[in-house]
Amino acid sequence: MTTPSQKAAVLGGGSFGTAVANILAENGFQVSQWMRNERTIADIQNDRENKQYLPGVKLNDLIDATNDLSGAINDAVVVFYAVPSKSFRELVERTQDMVEKDQILISTTKGIEPDGFNLMSDILKQVFPANPVGVISGPNLAKEIGARQLAATVIASKDKRVRDFIQQSLSCEFFRIYVNADMYGVELGGALKNIYAIITGMAAALGFGENTKAMLITRSLAEMSRFAVSQGANPMTFLGLAGVGDLVATCISPLSRNYRVGYAVGKGESLEQAIESLGEVAEGINTLRYIYHEANDVGIYMPLVNGLYAVLFQGADVKQLATTLMTGEYSTDVEFSLPRGA
Repeated sequence: MTTPSQKAAVLGGGSFGTAVANILAENGFQVSQWMRNERTIADIQNDRENKQYLPGVKLNDLIDATNDLSGAINDAVVVFYAVPSKSFRELVERTQDMVEKDQILISTTKGIEPDGFNLMSDILKQVFPANPVGVISGPNLAKEIGARQLAATVIASKDKRVRDFIQQSLSCEFFRIYVNADMYGVELGGALKNIYAIITGMAAALGFGENTKAMLITRSLAEMSRFAVSQGANPMTFLGLAGVGDLVATCISPLSRNYRVGYAVGKGESLEQAIESLGEVAEGINTLRYIYHEANDVGIYMPLVNGLYAVLFQGADVKQLATTLMTGEYSTDVEFSLPRGA
């Protein structure tokens, strides 16, 4: 497993990055957690609590919060990049001259870069072609993990050494790590599900019943897997934690930022008001923009994406969204089990 002499770096001061840092520290790592916010650094150093993003969770003494990026990375056996997707490339490129070739690099970010339609692992591999790379994704609501509620996630990497190391380093009595070699599918599952959490949040706000919610979630899974497979992902990945697991958790929980944005819009707030009241990044908003244009460019049938885009950016009535599936083209139930139109 681990020894106190090993060091890990977590780059980012948000809720999931802090939860990861705490598990690593409890497993014996000396953890350097880098962040920009001086107040959060002081809170962690003095009170052992990330009061802004993970309030009420006592953090392990082996976590050292710092704004020294180079110092955080130096001598770490593994570096976790845990920042929003819009900041991901900037941070990765900033660390280009700080990372050694033998350091393991892990993305915990669920999102897509619009220029070139890159996933976070694509950015890591572009900047660090010689480093072992992996991604973490799954039904991981950080506040529940911080409260030590039972949860699981997926480490995806082409490199078995990376999968084994992360599985050992992050596993504990309340957090279980499963492995997958399909990095692209795991990442796309984590990015795409945020779109559908907005939709189910809207449906809840509008008072739709459980049948409707079940239909939306199930058809969301078909839609996201259809798109991901067109991009080279393994359809079986979407039957696991990074697919259906993450989708369900995000679509039914008020803890989900994307669900909360959808709920607020469903109650009549504008998108801008919903984002402002949330006070955190809702990755699904930007992901929706990218997927809408990419799907239409390559001809992937995604009625829920098209409907949500129309509501958020084209002024369509939010009440029309849940009926989108009822007026779309007829299809098979389980994606890939029967050719479309057969």
